Amino acid sequence: MDRLDSPARLMIVSDLDHTMVDHHDPENLSILRFNALWESNYRHDSLLVFSTGRSLTLYKELRKEKPMLTPDITIMSVGTEISYGKTMVPDDGWVDVLNQKWDRDVVIEESSKFSELKPQSETEQRPHKISFYVEKEKAQEVTKVLAERLEKRGLDVKIIYSGGIDLDVLPQGAGKGQALAYLLKKFKSAGKQPTNTLVCGDSGNDAELFSIPEVHGVMVSNAQEELLQWYAQNAKGNPKILHATERCAAGIIQAIGHFGLGPSISPRDVTDFTDSPLENVNPGHEIVKFYLFYERWRRGEVDNSEAYYSSLKSVCHPLGVFIHPSGQEFSLHECIDNMRQCYGDHQGTKHRIWIDRLLPTRISNDAWLVRFDKWELSGEDLQCCVVTTLLRSKSPDSLTDLLWEHVHQTWLDDYAPKDRTTWLL
Repeated sequence: MDRLDSPARLMIVSDLDHTMVDHHDPENLSILRFNALWESNYRHDSLLVFSTGRSLTLYKELRKEKPMLTPDITIMSVGTEISYGKTMVPDDGWVDVLNQKWDRDVVIEESSKFSELKPQSETEQRPHKISFYVEKEKAQEVTKVLAERLEKRGLDVKIIYSGGIDLDVLPQGAGKGQALAYLLKKFKSAGKQPTNTLVCGDSGNDAELFSIPEVHGVMVSNAQEELLQWYAQNAKGNPKILHATERCAAGIIQAIGHFGLGPSISPRDVTDFTDSPLENVNPGHEIVKFYLFYERWRRGEVDNSEAYYSSLKSVCHPLGVFIHPSGQEFSLHECIDNMRQCYGDHQGTKHRIWIDRLLPTRISNDAWLVRFDKWELSGEDLQCCVVTTLLRSKSPDSLTDLLWEHVHQTWLDDYAPKDRTTWLL
């Protein structure tokens, strides 16, 4: 919560499965479009929150499968766990809130009396969440009777049914909406309440998010029946809630534009960067734009022309230095020469590059130190390096003519490529 010194310009709170992540998009283009938009326009002054029904175990599995960004805050297990940053520091205050009128053993005892309830895997059973599978036609009656029995035992619980099969028993104070309300209260007490908050979801366990009064909301086009029914009964006609016409992350981008929350054109949708007006200019634009061009160059999707080659060299300082993850030192112009020789070497392959955790620090009136993770997928080989870059403007206080002066890369643990000689930049 302390990464930003002032209120976030935008805080996005998004469900993962079938909202941020489209499991029917084998190329992951939707989430890659969002990634490029976020890192180039929002990361430096905004907050990204993932709010998921997944446990920590399943959340980590998804991160290995999909090109997900690192969130600033993670809400897991249907709003029963809140953690911060890449190291996922837990919020102990939230645990204290959830312990009120909650007894896990009693919930297990009472729920075991229902043959209709099939326990989910052990990874999904958490200190403040007990999860089952139940057939759709039996869910309503089971929910009603179980709630009555737990109330008689002195517990105050919340039962959430979502996805047409998942039933979660939580403390009454838990849930995605309550977790968000708790976070907003913390931000407000610190004098850092986000200027705008956008919540994003597709299923029943996301409905609470849309009930927070001060937020904008987007139901992606592929939203499930239970969320659409909730909307029809509780929020139809609410101008702050949009039912997008786009799926998953593309629907989130659509909502940013619809509500006027900031730039909504992803750099991945720009075909000619030289003719692209920029909003909210910051060094992130330069980083994302460069590596998108690098990806397209190696996929053979841009012209192999002298003009493009010259433009690449023009953004590198004549004396610029590149420290390869192996420790070898090259001139940046030498790296561009090597890159020219690799034009189209990934044409027709599953080759994608995305940037994560891009954080710029101004160190003088004409220089920025920028740190980020650069991910590169080549076929099934996923590689990543941690990058520190010095960018210097041609004139003081300008952000439109930045030169790459120094680039230093180190391998991220467990993500060095098998053939390290193929790593160019």
